[in-house]
Amino acid sequence: MQRGQASWYGPGFHGRRTASGERFNSYDMTAAHRSLPFGTRLRVVNETNGRSVVVRVNDRGPFAHRRIIDLAKGPAQQLGLTSAGTAYVSLHRLD
Repeated sequence: MQRGQASWYGPGFHGRRTASGERFNSYDMTAAHRSLPFGTRLRVVNETNGRSVVVRVNDRGPFAHRRIIDLAKGPAQQLGLTSAGTAYVSLHRLD
């Protein structure tokens, strides 16, 4: 398990290729992580409000200091991140 700050990305990246070669869709249940293998499934839990989602790693990042994961807009909305921009989360590997 890993804990730290999550952020989200989307508007400027929608339709571009991810590091895995897929086209980025900001509403897909996907995320960027610095080192986990592409295809890894993670349960991401917002430690503030208890909401959780399952995402698949398909990109690299985040590149902002002290962030552990960048979520697509879809999962970020479900976790309640989009208004605040970031949240303290825990990552639980499912694979």
